[in-house]
Amino acid sequence: MAALCSEFGDLVQIKKQLISVISLCKERGLVHSVKWASELAFALDPLPKNELPPSETFTEEDAQDMDALGLAKSYFDLKEYDRAAYFLRGCRSKKAYFLYMYSRYLSGEKKKDDETVDSLGPLEKGQVRNEALRELRVELSKKHSAGELDGFTLYLYGVVLRKLDLLKEAVNVFVEATHALPLHWGAWLELCNLITNIDMLKSLSLPDCWIRDFFIAHMYTELQMIKEALQKYQSLIESGFSKSTYIVSQIAVAYHNIRDIDQALALFNELREQDPFRIENMDTFSNLLYVRSMKPELSYLAHNLVGIDKYRVETCCVIGNYYSLRSQHEKAALYFQRALKLNPRCLGAWTLMGHEYMEMKNTSAAIQAYRHAIEVNKRDYRAWYGLGQTYEILKMPFYCLYYYRKAHQLRPNDSRMLVALGESYEKLSQHVEAKKCYWRAYSVGDVERMALLKLAKLHEQLNESDDAAQCYIIYIQDIFSCGEQLEHAEVSTALRYLGQYYFKNKLYEEASLCAQRCCDYNDAREEGKALLRQISQVRDHMEASNTTPMRRVSPLDLSSSP
Repeated sequence: MAALCSEFGDLVQIKKQLISVISLCKERGLVHSVKWASELAFALDPLPKNELPPSETFTEEDAQDMDALGLAKSYFDLKEYDRAAYFLRGCRSKKAYFLYMYSRYLSGEKKKDDETVDSLGPLEKGQVRNEALRELRVELSKKHSAGELDGFTLYLYGVVLRKLDLLKEAVNVFVEATHALPLHWGAWLELCNLITNIDMLKSLSLPDCWIRDFFIAHMYTELQMIKEALQKYQSLIESGFSKSTYIVSQIAVAYHNIRDIDQALALFNELREQDPFRIENMDTFSNLLYVRSMKPELSYLAHNLVGIDKYRVETCCVIGNYYSLRSQHEKAALYFQRALKLNPRCLGAWTLMGHEYMEMKNTSAAIQAYRHAIEVNKRDYRAWYGLGQTYEILKMPFYCLYYYRKAHQLRPNDSRMLVALGESYEKLSQHVEAKKCYWRAYSVGDVERMALLKLAKLHEQLNESDDAAQCYIIYIQDIFSCGEQLEHAEVSTALRYLGQYYFKNKLYEEASLCAQRCCDYNDAREEGKALLRQISQVRDHMEASNTTPMRRVSPLDLSSSP
């Protein structure tokens, strides 16, 4: 293969490299890597005939194995993996050796899946193992020690180690695989699934190749470093990949992760225009439609995907979301179970199934589903958060605290995690920590506008009236300044407290203003009127005695209120 370029200056060279790696992966049955490289190649301009890369050079061993390899590959394509492996036993070329070992691995995976589909439900599926893994590890380990593994077989060795939960060794082997064959996306993707934090990412010695930028961008998205991910993808677009549907889908997923729903929806709609029969990422699109309660659009998407392929994992997840939006939680759970029968490592299905069991008040099944999601991907903050919520229902605050902390570590700037943490600390009477969490949640941009309210109520409970008043003041000014119509009960709660607080502190102008605003809310109207009567009586008394109130806190400014 041609020398690798670390910059994006020569798109022709990159196109040649993609064409070459597509051919190499096709010969070895690595269909997902073929798809990724093909989508990227399609986004670049076609090459003239004289610029096309030459076909791979044949060794004597390749020539000897050509017939056996051709026969075995035909069986492999028909998913007859044992048959393919049988005819490759005596082959000596590296290509044939990879297909021999890969056939044995896939045979074991297929048998494992066949064994579990009928006998066990999806919740128990992780307990069945691929029986071929240990043998493969022994054989590949010997070859690895002798330095006889190429980039593809290093990738397979890494997969085997990962399946055996030998994660540290797997990381080292995948890094080695990326150096041996930098253009094989499958190795990068496997490595991505094993990196748990940014420090671990920085510690890895990765090859200096243009594909590394795609990996880093993907990694930033996975680690919830969305700002950095979007910058990276933007630079990739400017480098010449503006037509890449892969990049558009990744940017849409990034916006989904930071809950920028409008941007994400716009990008997914653009993606469907460019690639109308695409199923990949449509489960994420359906999550957005679900959050926005867009029933007609979600129904259309579900019908559309069923017409394309109803036995795809993403299709089952979309249908599950559709039934969940219609509050048919048993049906929704059934479709998420179907998704997991098709792919037990489908992260989204485990998490969504946990949510459905929560809706059905089946906490033990919800806990099991969330734990499976974490087994698949320890970086899934939704599963950690879901576990916290489940234990909250079970009134086990110490457990809540542990799981909410995990969710917060993964999403340090997500106010929902901080509010949940604050509530757990509050239940454990760790009031200082609770206050810190609520204030931090407000500081990072409170999505649900609950942090200040909870902080104010906590101050109120602790008889810290000045602090409670300040929180209520900021809360009300925030609500009125953005013009949002939120829960009247909460706004009226704040106004009621402030009215009484100002009255006690003899700030009768502010107390009167709060009392008048209380009259706008049914649940606070009588209290507002009563307070106005009290203020009127005090003022009459003050005029008779000529006294002036003392100011202790900043006044409430409702000038921007509607």
